Order: sequence, then structure tokens, then C-alpha cells
Amino acid sequence: MTLSTNNPFLRGNCAPVEQELTVDTLTVIGQIPEDLAGTYLRNGPNPQFPPLGRYHWFDGDGMLHGIQIADGKASYRNRYVQTEKFVAERAEGRALMSGLLEAGKVNNNTRGLSFNTANTAFVWHAGRLLALWEVGEPHEIGLPELETLGKYTFNDKLTSAFTAHPKVDPVTGEMMFFGYSPFVQPYLQYGIVSASGELLRTVPIDLPAGVMMHDFAITAHYTLFLDLPLVFNVQRMMQGEEPFTFERERPARIGVVPRHRDNADVRWFELPSFWVWHTLNAYEDGDEVVLLACRAQSTTMLVPEEPLSAQHDTTHDVSYLHRWRLHVKTGAVREERLDDRAGEFPRVNDNLLGRYTRYGYIARAPHNLLEAGAFDGLIKYDLETGSSSTYELGPERYCGEGLFVPRAGATAEDDGWLLSLVYDKNNDQSELLILAAQNLQTEPVARILMPQRVPYGFHGAWIPND
Repeated sequence: MTLSTNNPFLRGNCAPVEQELTVDTLTVIGQIPEDLAGTYLRNGPNPQFPPLGRYHWFDGDGMLHGIQIADGKASYRNRYVQTEKFVAERAEGRALMSGLLEAGKVNNNTRGLSFNTANTAFVWHAGRLLALWEVGEPHEIGLPELETLGKYTFNDKLTSAFTAHPKVDPVTGEMMFFGYSPFVQPYLQYGIVSASGELLRTVPIDLPAGVMMHDFAITAHYTLFLDLPLVFNVQRMMQGEEPFTFERERPARIGVVPRHRDNADVRWFELPSFWVWHTLNAYEDGDEVVLLACRAQSTTMLVPEEPLSAQHDTTHDVSYLHRWRLHVKTGAVREERLDDRAGEFPRVNDNLLGRYTRYGYIARAPHNLLEAGAFDGLIKYDLETGSSSTYELGPERYCGEGLFVPRAGATAEDDGWLLSLVYDKNNDQSELLILAAQNLQTEPVARILMPQRVPYGFHGAWIPND
């Protein structure tokens, strides 16, 4: 595949791989814990053909990387998500659709195809594994082969887009989701799926404009929405320009709604403009709802010529861990920055999602942001004491999201492992790093070497064998 080396999203370890492999035995450095048994999954963009027009990192076809672990051994397979777009382009032998930065340009080859690439994240719920994109339907994936079983629409009850970041309540089993619409009202819809997998309801939430809303949060009794000023501009799109504008003069709002209520019960908390890609967690503390997320002053991630420049003012374009306290009775809101180190892709122990968590895990951003998705260490935060510890990857080694996997039967919140895919630029080699989450500064428990380079991607999931 011949690709443009001028596009930062198509070079280095952002460049796609071409082979779909199945490798039964992987080389392990160290020893995989005997009680770590399941499949680590990672989703990410991997264009199968040279893209049309200006390619953005978010445009690539979804590729799933799966590492199966059992009895101290590991195997690997990677598969494309067989979306409608992927299948049509494979049949033609070339790209048919340009990307999101050229959404206003007419392409006569699309034949009404959905742009859904299913390239962002996963959710395991009610016995189904879904590969996710944020403005289209989920795709059901079979395990262990990672075959695409087709679009999943909850018995045709899904009438909106489906977020890439649904939240599953570990106590009730309910799954909360939202879908945003850039150009037509309702700009936001909010839905709930029962523990058994039935889509129970979808209700509109009023927004003054169509915005990108990548993530949200839940507590035991509330759902939180982020109405942030990355606004879709139809006029710019129709002129063939980038359809997104970050309107710094527009305030940011956090909406809090009781889980099973609707637009009439949303309380909005207004703050000066900011941007959030990902939330860490939220919980209730008396009459306050506490939100933890990675906050930036703004974002230029949707303008490919700009976001990775080392000359950027990192206080404006890079995310730092923040905490907000939202008083649901008085309407008061407090915002607090928790660290001076930049980072993203926050995760917690998902068994406590929506409840108080003492620990959080974030991928640390290097000072010179040279490649999308490249982080130089993993930070563990003790949110109770305000302390932290960091695993340093070493020179020219870069990781993605750190995924916490609890030990079976664990009683301590941080008893488990932190898993992350690492790219070693020194030898063009990828590996799955396994760290002991209770002490990140010790040597890795194990390093599982991948049979091919794994490009930087987005989000992962752990599916236990049981």
C-alpha cells in the first residue's frame, strides 16, 4: 500500500498494517500470571486502501487486535470489522469514501454507504461483544475468532446513533448510552438498555447546537452529559471546509439528569469553555456529583496539520486530570486541576464504575507530541491521598491506553494488572505489557511480543474466559 508520508496519521506507528494474522503461540518475556485468563482486545483505525483526500486518524477502517491468554500462554489474531463501507471498498479494490474532514464534498462512488468504521471501542454487555463507533450502530463481534456478525440494533429498537463509550452499571447491569446528531434535532438522545439486553427507552435531550460529544459519565443515580463548544458548522461543511469549529467564547456545560428521567429534569452547570475527550469516572458525595475527566482548554485534533506540533501551547491543546464538584441542590460548581502532567485515555476498575474509586490510571503524554496515540508512561493516581506513581517506558517506547484487569476474587480495588500495548521504536516491535497494578514501579510481570507491529489505536477491553 502506498501512503502519503506527509500526513501525520499515516506515518510511523500510525501507518496501517496489511495482514490479518492468526498466531497460536507468542513469545513471552517474564511469566504470565496463571490466574490471568481471558482476551485482551484493542480497537483502532487501519485503512485498507490509500485514503481519498485528507485522511484523519479517526477515519480508518476498524481493526481488532485480540490476545488470548490462558494457562500462562498467549495467542494472537487481528481482524478487520466487516462494515458496510469495508465490504464495498474491498469489492471495488479501492477507497470509495473521503473522511470526516471532507464531509461536505460529494463523492459519487459512495452509493449511500454508511461511513461507520466501527473503529473506536468495545462494550461487553448481556453476553454480546460490540465494536463501537460514535455516530452509527454497533457491530456485533464473535469470540474467539473476532468475526463480524453484523450491525446490532437491539431488535431494531435503536433509532439514534450509539456512543463509542456506553457505561455499564456494575451493580444493576444496565447500560446507558447516548447518540448525538451533528446537523438535525434532536442533537442529543439518551438511552438505557436493561441488564438482559433490551433497549428500554430513548429520550431527546435539548441542546442549543449540534456538538461533538465523545464521552459522558454515570453515577449510581445520575447520568452526566458534556455540552462542549466543538460545534458542527453546516455552512463550512457545504463549502468543503472542516465542519468543526471550537468556539472558545461559548461556555461549556455539564448536564446532570437522574438516570431514569428525561430532558425536563436535566440540571445544567455552566463553566468557561473547555474540552474533554474522555472521562475517568463519576460518583455521588452527599448532595454533590463528582466528575473526574481529562480536560484541555480546547482541541485542534480535528485539524490534521496542527495537533501534533511541538510548538503548541500545551496548556491549551493537551489534557490534564481535573475534578468537578456539582451541587445538585444549589447549582454551585467547583473545578480543580489535579496534576501538572498531561495525559489521556483514563481508566478505572470497571467493577466500581459510577461509584467512588480511589485509583485511576492514565497514559502520560510526552512533552513533544509527535504522533497521535503515543504515550511515554502510565500514571496511577491515588485520588484519596493525592499521590501518584508512574511506570516509565524508557527511550523510544510508547504505549496506548492502560486497561485495568482485576484479579478474580480480589478485595482491594487495585488488586490486578494494568495491560497496555507498547510500540518499541528502537526495533519496530509491538508487545502487550502486563504490570502489577498495586506497584507500577516494579519490573513488568510479563511482556508478550506481538507477531507484527500494532499501530496506535483507541480503546481496549478485557473479556474474562468465564
